[in-house]
Amino acid sequence: MQSAITPIDVSQFLHLYDRPASEKSIKLSIGFNFHEYVAITRTLPTKGPTYPIFRPDRSPIRLGEGYWIIGVDDNNMVALVEAARLYDLSQSNLAEHLESLKFFYADPARHAHPSDRCICRAPTAKKITGKVVFHGDIWVRKDFRGQGLPKIMGRIARCVSFALWAPDFSVGLAGRWSVDKGVYDPQHCEPGGSILRLQEDNLVDDDWLLWRTGEELKTLVHRDRGELSVVAGLLPPHSSGT
Repeated sequence: MQSAITPIDVSQFLHLYDRPASEKSIKLSIGFNFHEYVAITRTLPTKGPTYPIFRPDRSPIRLGEGYWIIGVDDNNMVALVEAARLYDLSQSNLAEHLESLKFFYADPARHAHPSDRCICRAPTAKKITGKVVFHGDIWVRKDFRGQGLPKIMGRIARCVSFALWAPDFSVGLAGRWSVDKGVYDPQHCEPGGSILRLQEDNLVDDDWLLWRTGEELKTLVHRDRGELSVVAGLLPPHSSGT
């Protein structure tokens, strides 16, 4: 029987994942204050604007319903970022949440521009309901690209998300080029996830929907925990970690 993931496991995972990251001269940290996150990301000259999804002035995130991960180099300069938040779609679905713009703004009537639009054509999006975690705002500095850092970050994020929320679904939105190049490792992907225009930030996207179910997420987290524990010498090989 598989054991539950606890906050202690999260700390252990971050420590274990810091090993492969530190081999690339990256030190990782996690935070929960999105005012701080936006203040940091605004200083990154080559990063695009943080979407309103993660901006407290447009879509506040209550404590315990979101987090961010930042990696800094040996000079304490930011080299990578990623953020995640939880949506309660028990009375809705992902497609509806995207097209109503509630995915982006807490109050679209107040914050959305009249020209703002989102079309979701991915069929699976209508089936994604319940507790849904969105992972996004992923950015890696140019000199650290091509080293597999998005996948390292992805493994950390899915562990933290499962430990905090045990969601029904984990989702992301990404351009076709990233799908073709295998930048991430989604369980499933589908075109037409978000055909988006946000006037205020001059954002125009045509993103694929990336997703995995809660059971798939659970399986991956337990697999990752076992693999990393073996690497760190915490468990003998072939142990399930339970």
